[in-house]
Amino acid sequence: MPRKQKVDAEVKIREVLNYLNDGKRIIEISKEVGVSQEQVRRWVLTYKASGIEGLKNKSTNKHYSTETKILAVKDFLSGKYSQIAVCSKYKISGISVLQRWIIKYNNNHNMTKSHNSKENKIMIKGRKTTFNERVEIVGFCIANNFNYHLTSDKYKISYQQIYNWVKKYKKDGYKGLEDKRGKTTDIASMTDKEQLEMQMKLLKIENERLKMEIDFLKKLEEIERR
Repeated sequence: MPRKQKVDAEVKIREVLNYLNDGKRIIEISKEVGVSQEQVRRWVLTYKASGIEGLKNKSTNKHYSTETKILAVKDFLSGKYSQIAVCSKYKISGISVLQRWIIKYNNNHNMTKSHNSKENKIMIKGRKTTFNERVEIVGFCIANNFNYHLTSDKYKISYQQIYNWVKKYKKDGYKGLEDKRGKTTDIASMTDKEQLEMQMKLLKIENERLKMEIDFLKKLEEIERR
């Protein structure tokens, strides 16, 4: 995998201003600078959240307290604030920084290097589930942007169980969710029609989530130009 190209701060600032003030298209900037369109969008979001300072290449990482990280993530997950608003509120240097915190929070990783906090331990024990339940749980997790904590709370299933099911589904599809320990597997007892319906159900959820992401990116440019 090629290394990510480091772009001078002056170039980032210039191109973001060209986009916001002169209507230059993201695809044009992407081709001229030699970075992905997603990277250009991140520059725009970072500029809106933190101004010119946010686009400057830092020699050292800015330190944030654990409290700040948790408050910022919870504000975003509440649905009341956009990522830009959260970054502005807590003076976070960039959107990508907040996104890393969100991923760690959702994946139950500690927000600091310390492993002494009891708050990060999963208290819900594993329980037996049916094949249909596992399909429903994995579908809910995917539909909610792989938020394992939310899924765990809703279905009273351990975080680790859900994580493993999603991992198996990504690798083997819906067949990865069956319990093969018995003499008759879950899928073997289903008709072809039932298997097809099960597969289509999960694919529909994935497609809807993907469509939401695409629609968001399309709307992003419209909103930023207002």
